[in-house]
Amino acid sequence: MAVGHLARIARFGSSICRNHRLTFVGIAERRGIASCIDPSHGLTDEQKEFQKVAFDFAANEMAPYMAEWDQKEMFPVETMRKAAQLGFGGIYVQPDVGGSGLSRLDTSVIFEALSTGCVSTTAYISIHNMCAWMIDTFGNSEQRQRFCPDLCSMERFASYCLTEPGSGSDAASLLTTAQRKGDHYILNGSKAFISGGGDTDVYVVMCRTGDKGPKGISCVVVEKETPGLSFGKKEKKVGWNSQPTRAVIFEDCAVPVTNRLGEEGQGFSIAMRGLNGGRINIASCSLGAAHASIELARDHLLVRKQFGETLSNNQFLQFKLAEMATKLVASRLLVREAATALQENRPDAVALCSMAKLFATDECFNICNQALQMHGGYGYLKDYAVQQFVRDIRVHQILEGTNEVMRMIISRSLLT
Repeated sequence: MAVGHLARIARFGSSICRNHRLTFVGIAERRGIASCIDPSHGLTDEQKEFQKVAFDFAANEMAPYMAEWDQKEMFPVETMRKAAQLGFGGIYVQPDVGGSGLSRLDTSVIFEALSTGCVSTTAYISIHNMCAWMIDTFGNSEQRQRFCPDLCSMERFASYCLTEPGSGSDAASLLTTAQRKGDHYILNGSKAFISGGGDTDVYVVMCRTGDKGPKGISCVVVEKETPGLSFGKKEKKVGWNSQPTRAVIFEDCAVPVTNRLGEEGQGFSIAMRGLNGGRINIASCSLGAAHASIELARDHLLVRKQFGETLSNNQFLQFKLAEMATKLVASRLLVREAATALQENRPDAVALCSMAKLFATDECFNICNQALQMHGGYGYLKDYAVQQFVRDIRVHQILEGTNEVMRMIISRSLLT
């Protein structure tokens, strides 16, 4: 899907959202949201148009079902395929294989908007996008044509397989092996905490084809029906319940050599380049959760009365709300700067992506947690959405590289 097509969808309204026009701008006007936290500030007209489409989709197709997906642990396949019809299945994949061909900044804007409707589902969509981009970027022509169109339409779903039971932050120590036998690799080992595991169709797997360390790692694409591929039990999680999480297990799993992305030994570099964008994506999901939580807190303060007046008249809570808004805007500016740096392939891109992930996920979690506190006991009830935003974004401080590892990357860039 080309950029122009996305813009046309935004301008005229998609078939999905046309009958339920509830744009973010409309919400802002109705609720009187202060312009100081308006996420459309600084965007081009075209970016504002597809931002509206994403907000519409979040309001109409995600938010009404967010609690149900969480409570019933439902993987909303059909909803995600509707999102793909809007170009959100391969946002930064090239148009010649079905992608939207948008920039990293555009992608951040879209994921922030979608996350106001459901963080967990949007986070999975962001991982799926990362996998599709990796195949688009590092795959050859045959691989791109074979995998990307179905991934961009979300007829098929993808999972990213790096973490193992014994290698989390120390990803270069992974043990899953891929021994070459003729025109196949024979994979043995397991991956842990895999989003979509067992329900998805395509697995982008980092495995060891050579010696110890990062230079011995390669990247292969494993399809779900491959003999020797199996899955562990579905994990019970605090949040992110609209996407299944399982171990992915390889037992003499034969994968064609033609499914390798790039050259042997290039896998760790491919994984890290994917994660640079993944860090911006997950930070963007945190922005959406924080923005939605500020709205919920603001609305609650305006109607909840204690000691004979609304909570909005309490200066302590006014100051807290001001701090939340300030931290949201600061986080957004840093995330968008990092997205621009990555798009432009600037030397500071890796450090900025780490800064954005560290700062935004920490501060946005604090914003959501403070919003829950402002709700008092009501915030702890599952009838109130704020608690789900808190549960869903807590893991953002852990995945795509823990925030402790982000500090390591940033400090290394300063000291070397």
